Amino acid sequence: MGHYACHQGMSVRYFRATRLFEMLTIAHGDGSYLKIMTQLAKADVLIIDDWGLEKLTLSQRNDLLEIMEDRHSTKSTIVTSQLPVTKWHSYIADATLADAILDRLSHNAHKLKLKGESMRKTLSSLTEDEHLG
Repeated sequence: MGHYACHQGMSVRYFRATRLFEMLTIAHGDGSYLKIMTQLAKADVLIIDDWGLEKLTLSQRNDLLEIMEDRHSTKSTIVTSQLPVTKWHSYIADATLADAILDRLSHNAHKLKLKGESMRKTLSSLTEDEHLG
C-alpha cells in the first residue's frame, strides 16, 4: 500500500513500531522532537509496522496519542500487527490513553485481515521440506 501511495505522488513514512518509539525517545533528549512530530504529521501515509511486539512506556503512549491526534481526519495511518485488534486496548495498558488513541485510530478505519502463508516464506528459495515448521 505504501509503494502504491508513492506511485500516486503521496509522501509515505514507514517505521517498525519499536524503531519509531526509539527515535522519539532520542528526539525528546536531543531537541528534535517537534521537528520529527511535524514530519510525521505531514506525511500523507504513515505506516507503523509490527505494532504490539513490545510493551509501551508512558512516554511512548503519550507520543502515540500525539501522533494520532495530529493525523486524525487529515492523513492516513496504516498499522500492521499480529496482535488481534481486540487486545489493543489492554496492550496500551492505560485505559484513558487507550480510549483516546484507539478512538482516533479507528475512526473511519478499514480493517484488513490477511490470511495465508507469510510472504517471506512464499518468496523464499527454500523448498517446503527445508522450512522450519
